[in-house]
Amino acid sequence: MPTISLCMIVKNEEHVLHQCLNSVKDVCDEIIIVDTGSSDRTKEIAGEFTDRIFDFEWIDDFSAARQYSFEQATMDYILWLDADDMLLDQDRTKLKLLKETLDSSVDVVSMLYHIAFDAAGKPTFTYRRNRLVKRSKGFRWIGPVHEYLEVGGSIILSDIAVTHKKSMKPATSIQSDRNLRIYENRLKKGEAFSPRDLFYYANELRDHQQHLKAIIYYREFLATKKGWIEDEIRACINMASCYYTLGETSKELESLVMSLNYDVPRPEVSCKIGDNYKARNKYSQAIVWYKLALEVKVEDTQGFVQEHFSTWYPHLQLCFCYWQLGEKELAVEHNNKARQYQPNSSQVKHNDEFFKTYFESVGANKPLKES
Repeated sequence: MPTISLCMIVKNEEHVLHQCLNSVKDVCDEIIIVDTGSSDRTKEIAGEFTDRIFDFEWIDDFSAARQYSFEQATMDYILWLDADDMLLDQDRTKLKLLKETLDSSVDVVSMLYHIAFDAAGKPTFTYRRNRLVKRSKGFRWIGPVHEYLEVGGSIILSDIAVTHKKSMKPATSIQSDRNLRIYENRLKKGEAFSPRDLFYYANELRDHQQHLKAIIYYREFLATKKGWIEDEIRACINMASCYYTLGETSKELESLVMSLNYDVPRPEVSCKIGDNYKARNKYSQAIVWYKLALEVKVEDTQGFVQEHFSTWYPHLQLCFCYWQLGEKELAVEHNNKARQYQPNSSQVKHNDEFFKTYFESVGANKPLKES
């Protein structure tokens, strides 16, 4: 059976680190913690699980820190996590089984990453990361910020999920400028940005409300024609959100349509185009796009998956649009379909009460039957 080193970089993670390490301690044969300058109890908590704790002087380079953590590993495979990640019970069981059955020819194991959840705890935002890698392959981390692990060889796609628990950290209203500062310091030094750098720098600008500047860098990224297709689609979506914030609805629509250069209409894109028309009271046009969001299936995407854009969300919007057009039975039908995905939704319940009141007021004893 292969052995596993858990490699992590941390800084001031006292609120989440115990939860993370406790969730994987029984699966990993070695735990390596690289601290980049904690001033809280992070190292003390880490010491409850391992004595392999190292200090790394922070140099504004996440790849350098992660690579250093990998260099301390001694086991067959390396698993990496962030301190606000964890494995739920079912995923820990799956990882144990994988460890017992993993063929030595496998170089990389990709795992799901759940980073957002609905009120019931069901994942609403998921994508994949290469999480478990063969140490002897010497895979390296790339990029000072928004780093990625460059891998190759035999890769398997597992159904093991890493769950992101950022909500466990104390809330703060301050948006960290750490990543933005790293990018801007690189620009000051005259560094040439890769297409990936351009994309993630634009994202940081957008997150910091610098929408016009973000648009410039999204366009520069797309002009390279060398980006990952999922990033190109996301750049169009994010650029559209910048235009939306700036009140430029026509350019918002143009940006969303631009994403069709790269693939079929993703459900998220279709819903946002529908939202654009709906906001302008063009309900018939909006209906076309909301229905498309329900019809188009995207298989095996390695990008972001947000199921609500292909399930309850377009049904709720169709409910509203059909009602505005006087198609009351279709409105009820789509609200019922939304309920199938979100039985406890306050929006669905509000619509139920609205329909009941309306039909009673017009003397129509119309049952709101399930679709």
